[in-house]
Amino acid sequence: MDDPAERAVGARVLVGDRRPVDAVVADLDLWSTTDATGDPLHRCSLAHYMADLHEDPAQALARDIRALDAADALTDQRVQAHHAGLQVAGFHPSPHLDLADNYRRLGSFDAATEHIGAAREHAPNLPRDAYGALLRSAIEQVAEAITRRSTAKRSS
Repeated sequence: MDDPAERAVGARVLVGDRRPVDAVVADLDLWSTTDATGDPLHRCSLAHYMADLHEDPAQALARDIRALDAADALTDQRVQAHHAGLQVAGFHPSPHLDLADNYRRLGSFDAATEHIGAAREHAPNLPRDAYGALLRSAIEQVAEAITRRSTAKRSS
């Protein structure tokens, strides 16, 4: 399925485009088409990507909440229309991990603990590849930082 919106988001992610969020939104002109009633795959991808552009954990948190809400609205049918091998279950560890890390950086350790638990619960759904291994490792790093009550930004 040729999906221009998803292709545009994917192109930004693949090249590691780190421009300010406002420039990304203006350039892609996608956020206005991915509101609460838009395609949940586009909303999930774009919100997740935009969250990563924020240095401020409170700003990233708002985007990550949107990404998780969109992931909750996804269906296997929709993600498989984008890529035959995808399953919705594999989408959930990453936004929960990001939410846990943002809450931790804000000092909200109870909320961080809740989301790192959800990330761990969903981790078996991650692929058995480099991406899955990267996320599993990050889950454990964030869990350790929560245990230490650290609010320091992670190096990765």
